[in-house]
Amino acid sequence: MAAEEPGGAPLSIGELARRAGVTVKTVRHYSDQGLLPDAGRSAGGHRRYDPEALDRLRRIRDLRAFGMPLPDVAEAMAGGSLERALAGRLAAVGGQLTALRWQQAALRALTEASADQRPALLRLLGGLPLPPTGDGAVRFWRRQLPRALPSALRDAVVDAAVPVLPADPEPAQVVGYARLHALTTAGTGGLAERCRRVRRAPAALVGDSDPVALYRGLGEAYALAAAALAAGRPPGPGDELDSFVAAHARAYRSRDSPAFRAGLRAVSAAGEDLGMRAYWRYVDEVTGGGGPTMGAAHDWLVGALGRDG
Repeated sequence: MAAEEPGGAPLSIGELARRAGVTVKTVRHYSDQGLLPDAGRSAGGHRRYDPEALDRLRRIRDLRAFGMPLPDVAEAMAGGSLERALAGRLAAVGGQLTALRWQQAALRALTEASADQRPALLRLLGGLPLPPTGDGAVRFWRRQLPRALPSALRDAVVDAAVPVLPADPEPAQVVGYARLHALTTAGTGGLAERCRRVRRAPAALVGDSDPVALYRGLGEAYALAAAALAAGRPPGPGDELDSFVAAHARAYRSRDSPAFRAGLRAVSAAGEDLGMRAYWRYVDEVTGGGGPTMGAAHDWLVGALGRDG
């Protein structure tokens, strides 16, 4: 039998469980996992615990009450960062709540749909990852962007093109996201394949382009066009269009001229794709119309180019 400790007599497993308000089975499980070391065995082979084990057991119980996984509890009890363990659990709960909110909004979309629309909508929404991610759209854009782009510029383009998903969406936002996810993750014949064919098509602009100059310049032009859109200005000549043309001129090591603008109009017309229009429409649905998208800015600039001259 274990000797009596200065802090009091050793506790049996039943007494320890009773004082902590847990079951004997729970104490035994924590002991077997190494979270609650025993102080020895009685003459009959029963576990005995030091009185200090009660505080330890209560701490384990309290952490488990928040759903903290045993490995995280073990790390915190072994001297790891309790703050990090709590932050990790908070993030996990946040993800679970987001998933439930998205599921709730998806169910609302299904219940509000007409009977003839519901089967197709169920198929669309049933394939969504929960909690939702923009990984499909991110992979789509990373495949489309030139490899020569510096990582910072590539990241900036992806951030501008992929919408931030709401934590508490409306049904229409969930449907928009589902359509966006399906569009960007489609295989053969999908949007990604069509975009690759457009890039391989003969261009009206002569020579190889400098993608770094192009995308840096387009970022400036899109920002100007987005401001014009927000102000309600119709497409037309101005600083926005000049910036758009200058980006392409620098990229093709050329100069702005009527002939160059005519070639740029031809390239813009050849590169137009209904799938990309759908992409930006779905982005607008996901964000709830939170501001002009990059696609809307591009369309404004192409419209301005068409009205130029």
